[in-house]
Order: sequence, then C-alpha cells, then structure tokens
Amino acid sequence: MITIEEVKAFLDQFNIKAEVFGIVFRDDRPKNRKALVQLGLTQLQREVIVKSLLPQDYVEGPVIDVLNQKGEMWVFGKDVKGQEVYIKITLGYENGQTICISFHIAERPLTYPFK
Repeated sequence: MITIEEVKAFLDQFNIKAEVFGIVFRDDRPKNRKALVQLGLTQLQREVIVKSLLPQDYVEGPVIDVLNQKGEMWVFGKDVKGQEVYIKITLGYENGQTICISFHIAERPLTYPFK
C-alpha cells in the first residue's frame, strides 16, 4: 500500500522536473483536447492545475506504463469548475520533460485514499 509520504515525494519530484524541463501534454488524444473545451480552460490553466496537485488528490499508482514505456504512471483527480477531472502523469524519461498522459473529465467516480 502506498503512503501519503510516497505520493508527496513523487509530486515534489514531478514539480521540480516540470520546472526544469516542462510538461508535455498528450493533446493527440481526443478526450484530452475535448476536456479543455468542455472545461473552458487554456493550456496554461491546465498546467497550473497539474502543478497544484496535492497528495490528497491521489487516486492510484504507481502503475507501470506498458504501452508507452515511459516509466511509472500516477493517477490523480481534481475538481475543476465542478467537474471531476482524471489526471494521469509520469516523470517521463531521464533528463526530459514530464508527461501528462490524461487530463479529461472522469469517466467514472474516482476513489481518493487520502481524503
């Protein structure tokens, strides 16, 4: 079982790396693009939301990224304009950008172990 301290350590590492290398958003995925329109968000607002994730927003992870092979994925949820948003992030490759694989309205209710 993951601890809240491990989630905090991951988020700290993610945010430090994001400040240095930035975040790549998978806008090639239609539901991620659609979420920006549905929520009325700019790309900058989306980045601020991802960088503001807290350990209490944790849903699941780490999960091995078998498809993209970019390391461990972590899932978070965040209330954005009254909608529950599903956010999946990874540190990406060493010395490279962090990656936001998913940022879209949750397709099912999320469970938050630390709320």
